[in-house]
Order: sequence, then structure tokens, then C-alpha cells
Amino acid sequence: MPEVFRQRAPLRLKLFLSRWYWRWVDARDYFIEIVGVIPSHALRLFLYRRIFGVSFGQATSIHRHCRFYRPAGVVIGAHSVVNRDVLLDGRSGLRIGDNVSISEGSQILTLEHDPNDPAFGWRGAPVVIGNRVFLGARSTVLPGVTVGEGAVVAAGAVVTKNIQPFTIVGGVPARPIGQRRSDLSYQLTYRKFLG
Repeated sequence: MPEVFRQRAPLRLKLFLSRWYWRWVDARDYFIEIVGVIPSHALRLFLYRRIFGVSFGQATSIHRHCRFYRPAGVVIGAHSVVNRDVLLDGRSGLRIGDNVSISEGSQILTLEHDPNDPAFGWRGAPVVIGNRVFLGARSTVLPGVTVGEGAVVAAGAVVTKNIQPFTIVGGVPARPIGQRRSDLSYQLTYRKFLG
């Protein structure tokens, strides 16, 4: 809402509009989840792009049961694969590069509660996932993190800080455990008809 409206609108009108705004957000989230169970991959991608504003490149695959928070804030590059049960949070902006593989159950968050805020308010920052990154199953990337090109996040890891390119990290919180080759040239083409 514009600042002038916040200052001058009657309280009853503010409460009414606020209530309907949150109902609309709940309805949108519900329909995004419904789209996530549609068996047809092509139809699901069409609806994500045209109705909800998800931006993704050529030959990108988003599998069933993925969840989005503010889908219009999510940008996915070409030839990337988002597997089942992944949560993509676009509330503060999420950029995913080309040829990125995101394994089942992973979460990329751009907004969270601030436990030190007396009002338990929000804090958030954009997340950037570089090209040819691999996120292992059930890994979590927290707000404000940049995952460098070619990096690998091990299964179950929680990424709280930036990751350098071609670094392999694991653990809670994620720490470097190895290096990946820097001469990567693969192109992901995994796409399921009923995926």
C-alpha cells in the first residue's frame, strides 16, 4: 500500500483491505500448490510462467510437488532441473543459474523471522545460485547467500554463508569439505513427461 494511504486511510478500511489481501495471498498459494500436482510437465510449466510469473530459461524442468513463495520473484536459467518437493522462495528475490540441479526436498529461502527482533519481524535478502551448482537432497540455503559457480552442497547441509566457486560444502552449518573440477561443460537435459 502507498505510504499516503497508510497514513490517511481510516482504520476500518485498512483492516478490511489487509484482511482481503491476506486472503488473496492464501488463495494464490493454494492454487500454486494445485498446479504443482498436475501430471503434465508442459502444462505445469505453462501455468507457472503465464499465471504466476515464474521466469525460467529453455529446457528447464520443474518437477511435481514444488512449492513457491512469491513465484514472480523466482528467475531460473536454462537447462536447470528442480526436482520434487523443492521450496523456492522469491519474496526477496531468487536467481538460479544455468544447468543447476536442485535435488528432492531442498529449500532455498530468501526471507526469515529475526529471532532477536522484539516483534519477531522479518529479515531477508536475495539469494543467487550460480551456473552448474548441485544442491544435494534436503539441503537448505538461507537468505542473503550466494552459491558460486560449480559449487556442490552436500545432502542435508544448511548454507548460512556465501560459497566460493567450485567448492564442495557439507554439514550444519555448511563448511568446505572439498573442491570440484573447474572445467565443467555438461548441459542438463533431464525432463520427464509426467514428472
